[in-house]
Amino acid sequence: MKKGLWSVIGFTLFLTGMLAICLSVVGVQLSFLTWIDAPGRLFGFVIRLLMVMGGVIIVVLSRSNWQEEEAEI
Repeated sequence: MKKGLWSVIGFTLFLTGMLAICLSVVGVQLSFLTWIDAPGRLFGFVIRLLMVMGGVIIVVLSRSNWQEEEAEI
């Protein structure tokens, strides 16, 4: 149950970050992410990149089999 929930959260974060990056190249913003660009465009881009990387990390960690890795050691 927890693995599936974390996978959905990570994938949603990744997808939202990628969509926000692609839309910002065109000059459009998602309405609920407009506050990200308030401090500056570079800050907004860095936050979007962190969203993408965070989503990938969450998905990879949620799909890892920790018992199997501990048995190998």
